[in-house]
Amino acid sequence: MTDVGGIDFGKSLSRIETTIPGLVVFDLPVHGDSRGWFKENWQREKMTAAGLPDFGPVQNNVSFNDAVGTTRGIHAEPWDKWVSVATGRIFGAWVDLRNGPSFGAVFTTELDPSKAIFVPRGVGNSYQTLEPDTAYTYLVNDHWSAEASYSFLNLADETAAIQWPIPLSDSEVSAKDLGHPRLADVQPIAPRKTLILGAGGQLGTALRGEFDGLAHVEWTTRDEFDLSSPDLAIARRWRDYDTIINAAAYTAVDRAETPEGRAASWAVNAAGPAALARIATENGITLVHVSSDYVFDGSADKPYRESDPLGPLGVYGQSKAAGDLAVATAPRHYIVRTSWVIGSGNNFVRTMAVLADKGVDPRVVDDQRGRLTFASEIARLIRHLLAERPEYGVYNLSSAGDSMTWADIARRTFALTGHDPARVTGVSTAEYFADAAGPVAPRPRNSELDLSRVVAAGFKPRRGEDLLAEYLVP
Repeated sequence: MTDVGGIDFGKSLSRIETTIPGLVVFDLPVHGDSRGWFKENWQREKMTAAGLPDFGPVQNNVSFNDAVGTTRGIHAEPWDKWVSVATGRIFGAWVDLRNGPSFGAVFTTELDPSKAIFVPRGVGNSYQTLEPDTAYTYLVNDHWSAEASYSFLNLADETAAIQWPIPLSDSEVSAKDLGHPRLADVQPIAPRKTLILGAGGQLGTALRGEFDGLAHVEWTTRDEFDLSSPDLAIARRWRDYDTIINAAAYTAVDRAETPEGRAASWAVNAAGPAALARIATENGITLVHVSSDYVFDGSADKPYRESDPLGPLGVYGQSKAAGDLAVATAPRHYIVRTSWVIGSGNNFVRTMAVLADKGVDPRVVDDQRGRLTFASEIARLIRHLLAERPEYGVYNLSSAGDSMTWADIARRTFALTGHDPARVTGVSTAEYFADAAGPVAPRPRNSELDLSRVVAAGFKPRRGEDLLAEYLVP
């Protein structure tokens, strides 16, 4: 039903898609009687269930307008808005000013207290009052900043061709809004950025194969970006970032057992991710973090699932487990848990290939089982997760196929490079490290990871033997 003020009572909460991607109109339930009316203008649990992004508002603004025909500007800001009307009625106009294929798209509708609209970052927002004493309200998920990038469009732009109910010549418009540029001269709002940490490592190198050349992606190394800095929270305008990919890690597992290595391992693998999780939480950022099979003790007689309890044996595994727990506090997180990573630079497979060529017959551990994970596959999965956005959480990744021992992999490497695999002798872990000069980290005996969840998310891991052959014989 409708009251004398024109408000539509009795509607259920529902969403209505528009012609602009991400711009969504919502019908709001309004309850009224002889005393007036009541509505839940924004209710997180109900509205996210109805499809509203959990956008994390930090400020509520109200714009009161005395007269009919008050017209306010087409302004695009680098934050999201939840727009509604407390009293009165407006004609709203939205123009997509984001850099991309929908740039310049226009949507118009009327809003009264029974409607609201979610305006995504970079979509220009404007309105014209249709009743006196109209109160226009909006929630935003960032504070105004002189450092932010804004865009504006002229209300009379011929390309947008907005059909204002009251001609602009008869409206109350500020001189500033009348002076904004036409669409051809608008500086589009750039997409939120992606920051990749650890760009100099083997995973960082592989990530370049997936993300290099994209204007919104930034790269930094551990030397360039200090995760331990007390000023990390203000090191960048973090609201401009959509994603942080943490490819940095301390991986010297034996050195981590020394006093110096222990401190470094905890700083890079635990304290650093914890700092990133705080930033991600406070700024609505998706945090992608790479984990390790070393968070398990390796005593299981089956492949490890993402939900299995952690039980790290050594300092490296303990610091990685602590990092995982910290990252999991960020509402938007993907933890990619890997095993036996092979990428560019020095690694086990390259070492075996060199020894084969030099005529060295190696002794290789044969009582640890697992599967190789190629850095290129980690990068491919990260790209997949960010494109498809499955449920947040932990995703195991390794190559597909049968598990192998390190000795099996060494023999396969010898064979693929044209050498006799029988030259490889299998030994126990205890035998291999019997004469070690320094501390030796405990290794999981079983590093096999269950891949069911990543497959269910639409990612198909490739067979380890195929990847190893491509790696050695490109």
